[in-house]
Amino acid sequence: MNLTRVNLFDVPLRPILLLHPSCILVSKRFVTRTSTGVSPSILLPRSTQSPQIIAKSSSVSVHPVSEDAKEEYQSNDVSGDSIRRRFLEFFASRGHKVLPSASLVPEDPTVLLTIAGMLQFKPIFLGKVPRQVPCATTAQRCIRTNDLENVGKTARHHILFEMLGNFSFGDYFKKEAIRWAWELSTKEFGLPANRVWVSIYEDDDEAFEIWKNEVGVPVEQIKRMGKADNFWTSGPTGPCGPCSELYYDFYPERGYGEDVDLGDDTRFIEFYNLVFMQYNKTEDGLLEPLKQKNIDTGLGLERMAQILQKVPNNYETDLIYPIIAKISELANLSYDSASEQAKTSLKVIADHMRAVVYLISDGVSPSNIGRGYVVRRLIRRAVRKGKSLGINGDRNGNPKEAFLPTVAEKVIEMSTYIDSDVKLKAPRIIEEIRQEELHFKKTLERGEKLLDQKLNDALSVADKTKNKPYLDGKDAFLLYDTYGFPVEITAEVAEERGVSIDMEGFEVEMENQRRQSQAAHNVVKLTVEDDADITKNIADTEFLGYDSLSARAVVKSLLVNGKPVIRVSEGSDVEILLDRTPFYAESGGQIADHGFLYVSSDGSQEKAVVEVTDVQKSLKIFVHKGTVKSGALEVGKEVEAAVDVDLRQRAKVHHTATHLLQSALKKVIGQETSQAGSLVAFDRLRFDFNFNRSLHGNELEEIECLINKWIGDATRLETKVLPLADAKQAGAIAMFGEKYDENEVRVVEVPGVSMELCGGTHVGNTAEIRAFKIISEQGIASGTRRIEAVAGEAFIEYINSRDSQMTRLCSTLKVKAEDVTSRVENLVEELRAARKEASDLRSKAAVYKASVIPNKAFTVGTSQTIRVLVESMDDTDADSLKSAAEHLVSTLEDPVAVVLGSSPEKDKVSLVAAFSPGVVSLGVQAGRFIGPIAKLCGGGGGGKPNFAQAGGRKPENLPSALEKAREDLVATLSEKLG
Repeated sequence: MNLTRVNLFDVPLRPILLLHPSCILVSKRFVTRTSTGVSPSILLPRSTQSPQIIAKSSSVSVHPVSEDAKEEYQSNDVSGDSIRRRFLEFFASRGHKVLPSASLVPEDPTVLLTIAGMLQFKPIFLGKVPRQVPCATTAQRCIRTNDLENVGKTARHHILFEMLGNFSFGDYFKKEAIRWAWELSTKEFGLPANRVWVSIYEDDDEAFEIWKNEVGVPVEQIKRMGKADNFWTSGPTGPCGPCSELYYDFYPERGYGEDVDLGDDTRFIEFYNLVFMQYNKTEDGLLEPLKQKNIDTGLGLERMAQILQKVPNNYETDLIYPIIAKISELANLSYDSASEQAKTSLKVIADHMRAVVYLISDGVSPSNIGRGYVVRRLIRRAVRKGKSLGINGDRNGNPKEAFLPTVAEKVIEMSTYIDSDVKLKAPRIIEEIRQEELHFKKTLERGEKLLDQKLNDALSVADKTKNKPYLDGKDAFLLYDTYGFPVEITAEVAEERGVSIDMEGFEVEMENQRRQSQAAHNVVKLTVEDDADITKNIADTEFLGYDSLSARAVVKSLLVNGKPVIRVSEGSDVEILLDRTPFYAESGGQIADHGFLYVSSDGSQEKAVVEVTDVQKSLKIFVHKGTVKSGALEVGKEVEAAVDVDLRQRAKVHHTATHLLQSALKKVIGQETSQAGSLVAFDRLRFDFNFNRSLHGNELEEIECLINKWIGDATRLETKVLPLADAKQAGAIAMFGEKYDENEVRVVEVPGVSMELCGGTHVGNTAEIRAFKIISEQGIASGTRRIEAVAGEAFIEYINSRDSQMTRLCSTLKVKAEDVTSRVENLVEELRAARKEASDLRSKAAVYKASVIPNKAFTVGTSQTIRVLVESMDDTDADSLKSAAEHLVSTLEDPVAVVLGSSPEKDKVSLVAAFSPGVVSLGVQAGRFIGPIAKLCGGGGGGKPNFAQAGGRKPENLPSALEKAREDLVATLSEKLG
């Protein structure tokens, strides 16, 4: 291998060096990084200038820095930013291509978030796509939530972390990976050799020999470990191989005996993992040697920073501690003197906000589903931890404001060398965090009170029944659905009180009301039962659809129910692979073309017609899905592929209109808004974008006017193919969800208006769009809005439909079009008055009915008596039931307790409890009393001490529930009266 010294940056780095949690060092030189990544092309000189000592401005106490520490840091830069740079430079100088971190939102549809440095290279490792470079190195941002409960409690667990990795795609293998890992650790980073231990897979003698004989690691520092610890697999079948891990020993004085346990977190920390991908695991479980052996490694940046900066945990490194210091300021406390519980809260907030900032930057907004739920859960957990620290409001002391934006500002300030795009998105990131925190704070206090009440009830029931206390799943769901409490937070609080949660019941409730996520990824599975992967035997499909809507093509393969067949006949649903096609496959938000495949009869083959209703794409192979309408189709036969011209034109119109819409949004509401999803269909377009409020009517009108002006300008579109770097430099915007080739991308430009990277189909001139109309604008998640619109032929259909509806409305109301609004307003007002009158009559009827049942009341107590009335009022509605209860309490003498129930509709129960002041003064509260009664009817509820309402879904249980209410009231009041 030809090795060349290279440099990653255009100018020297300004590292931030940690000496102590209260003091940092900053050198006099600095580095900038472009949003398109770094270039490993020039030598980076080591900084030889003396660093300056700068005390941090924070509320924590400042301790003096020893002269020995100063000398050590001056000779060896160990800041987090420097460790990252030195790692990348080390491997760049050994022939690795430096690639940017992939998004935290992975392209892999099987993974929710980017969890490992190798994820962006998974298709290469699996042999799905060819390698672009022989070897690469990255600093990848990763998110893992499986250890959430350990965050802040251990020295090393995080939600967001950076994985530094070097990768070989069939280039070098085990010997080079091991030698470089040792050289990096002991020479570049200067770790003492006697403190670095190595683990290997128990049967990997080759790795043992390299570590022992070629690297020189003493045998007593090499540990053989089993498959669970040191053997990596990609799944039940596929690439796999042994691992070798490097551990740092904090206490070598404890010895090197056989009983040393590398899993002892008090002594060791694993900091580097080397995966030797050398086998293919078959369905029979056999390990076959791979033709192309690969290397996948990961070094934890935060862990290496802890080691080199000589601090007790990852949180006190310069990668995280400045964030903790900022939170300490807001909490008006010193980290050094804080309790362990307070320190844990500080760490949790710092960790979670790092993750939240980078997730939002990568396009994930808080919501109740998928990735958005991760963000919401982290923010709400941080808010609770902030409250436990006594943080109330923003840095200016405004209790109605949010404090997390101030923390986010510190995270963003520190993002320069991690992801320079974060600062460009700062306004949107901060506002989304602010809105989410304020939204949660509105319900937090009420939710906490309800949770406290539910936990008290659970403990009380457990005390009486001598069973283990647990919180009903329906109550946990109520807290989640109504008060925004992630069930994990409820579980944490419950655990602190010794109460478990009925998670099965919670999941049942979630399933009943689960919100549907956006359309699932369209994944084309081309693995069939009798053939490993059909894509290996089929060449890429040549796409002709930009220039032609019909073409001659040859059938290369036919699939029915995932199985390859030679021939299909009339009525069969089939998937067809052609050697070339004019059909656009669904991608980039644009739906697939529709059309037909025609087989003409020429004596050697039978005439056939196949209707194509969908086209999907796996890598570069197009799969045409359709139905044989007549005749038969065979592999190897030639067909005429014809796209439906009218439908294609509709898609082109809507796709170009989508580009115009994005440009208009940026002009009207701000450049920081960004696309969060799209749909380009034949009948409409849909555009999702990041924004924290609904658009005003005048803004929507301005957007429409801008777009229609651009349409009227009749501007010719320009399409170019450029290298990705050139396209970005020219100002092209990347389309949401698209993957781009570094060497070649397609740029679609409406000169003076829009320039985007896009593989979709577009009109040749904006005049072809004809007209544009927004038909709806709404929020679909916190911080995410959606616009639906029509253009072209769909616009004409929309206007004609609206005109037809208005004509019928005018006829029905017998007014002119201009008078429809006032006529409808009058009708609505008349209806409102009629409904109010009916409600008043029902309430009066209920009060009258209630006036004849006071004689059914009975008394509890002797020296002091309380009147109790528990009755059913048949089908009385909830509002009337309330009026009846209020009437009874006011007419019967204090003290009095009234409980009424009814079944106003099928499968519906209404309950009400009204207690007079004399009852409430005894500590008996209506809000707490009515809940358990409602549960007997399959529902729940609550309210104030003097008045509460509840509902249920089981009317058949109402009599027994009222009897239970009568018994409980008698028992409780008797106990209170003594």
